[in-house]
Amino acid sequence: MIMMKKTILLSGCALLLFASCKQTSENSSTSPDSLSVKAINDSSLTHYLSVIAADSLEGRKPFTNGETKTINYLKTEFEKLGLEPGNGDSYFQEVPMVEIKSVPEDQMVVKGKSGSLSLNYLTDFVAGSRRLQDQVSIANSPLVFAGFGIVAPEYGWNDYKGLDVKGKTVVVMINDPGFADSTLFKGKNMTYYGRWTYKFEEASRQGAAGVLIIHDTEPAAYPWSVVRSGWSKSKLNLQSEDNGMNRTVVEGWINLDKAKSLFKLAGKSDALMATAKKKGFKAVDLGLTTSLTVKNKIKKSVSYNVLAKVPGGKHQDEAIIYSAHWDHLGIGEKVKGDSIYNGAVDNATGVASLLELATAFKKLPKKPERSILFISYTAEEQGLLGSEYYAKHPVFPLAKTVANINMDMMGIAGKTKDIVVYGFGQSELEDYAATSAKKQGRVVVPDPVPSSGLYYRSDHFNLAKVGVPSLFTGSGVDNIKNGRAWGLTQVADFTKFRYHSPQDNFDAKTWDLSGIVEDVRLVFDLGYRLSNEDTYPKWKAGSEFKAIREKK
Repeated sequence: MIMMKKTILLSGCALLLFASCKQTSENSSTSPDSLSVKAINDSSLTHYLSVIAADSLEGRKPFTNGETKTINYLKTEFEKLGLEPGNGDSYFQEVPMVEIKSVPEDQMVVKGKSGSLSLNYLTDFVAGSRRLQDQVSIANSPLVFAGFGIVAPEYGWNDYKGLDVKGKTVVVMINDPGFADSTLFKGKNMTYYGRWTYKFEEASRQGAAGVLIIHDTEPAAYPWSVVRSGWSKSKLNLQSEDNGMNRTVVEGWINLDKAKSLFKLAGKSDALMATAKKKGFKAVDLGLTTSLTVKNKIKKSVSYNVLAKVPGGKHQDEAIIYSAHWDHLGIGEKVKGDSIYNGAVDNATGVASLLELATAFKKLPKKPERSILFISYTAEEQGLLGSEYYAKHPVFPLAKTVANINMDMMGIAGKTKDIVVYGFGQSELEDYAATSAKKQGRVVVPDPVPSSGLYYRSDHFNLAKVGVPSLFTGSGVDNIKNGRAWGLTQVADFTKFRYHSPQDNFDAKTWDLSGIVEDVRLVFDLGYRLSNEDTYPKWKAGSEFKAIREKK
């Protein structure tokens, strides 16, 4: 998933008891062929993972040799399986992007009446720019603490009320007010207002010159090392007509300790952050200024989404999308002697699962009534860019896109009694998932760490934003052998030590793929059922995407 994302560890009971589905007339008409189900297995998964997560693909970053190798491998595999090109006569969809390697000054100096404070690049702060200029600067820009940096009229919240930030740099907190007070927003379930991408977007809309997000591990759901690794490399954006000039001059992060020092320099208690978590907070001018110059190395080019399809029968103009991003972070800062960010869990597991599903659908004795579109997106790690582009340039009309089922960071710790649905309560797709899970003797559960906001942090989100019901399942945590507490510990361990680091490597000896097999079989069963229906799943009452779909 996108830089700062989710975590893993799925699992599941090993065998899908599709034979038992024949016991009821309802299930007998929607049970996939057993050969298709058996095509999803740990042997083929192991093969795909050993290729996709290999050092030879150089961390699969867009605009590199690793991209060329990865997308050609996927094209070849889809061709071998007998799938048709998913974008007209091509397996590729061009995604015009721009790569910016931003290098700020080694130190960002903050000045006030009582002294100054120096922040060191990568250790204390990171910064870059989306503006396509060789060099950008902010000079003596006043610092304003704007709480969460949120404007959310539906929640009666506006951190920018009465505030003019033109020429100023806003300092904002990560996550949203619900993290601290369950009566606000959606409580512990992070909304899109809590995402770092939103903070930057809103600061730009407000006309700020700069924006700095305060990193705090718990509400962010990832350590500073994740921020550091992501911002020490070049970053990608979709090409825009204004060359990024509508964005702030500078955007970045500072760590929590330096933020506290900054408040102290301003003569403010860091308790100011607690005050900002309450309704009615008003932004505070800190009486400080900062200056920073950022040099940019710019490259415009094209990356690629990879698309393949199984054409439907009676309703071939309607599509069910299975998606998984192919990209990761490439080669970067060396950690423990390794500099290749292989992204084995994130997201070689999802791409391997996509190929497993393609195999299963091709082995059906009778093709599905609706078309099945398999998409492996580019640049998810750069801000969900490939899926954003597809949502604006869909192959199937959005009104004819039945559902999106997304796979990102599949579980490697074995079978579980549960399967997680992120964004629980969003759409009827989770009811379909519950039916498929029941066949396996499992249950659907909400995200055990809802404050991480994972529903807004992978590629399905861009389809949801344009109204397409989208399901994102995650790793079950109630491990059959070791229990729920152990499962949660595995999740935390991955997040802390391997997520977005060179240590996210494939290990055939220690990985237990039985959980992935179970989960892929589950979403295959779900999609197969949808592919032979005439009805469209709906968003549930209270979903922010419901009204968008109903306008289609």
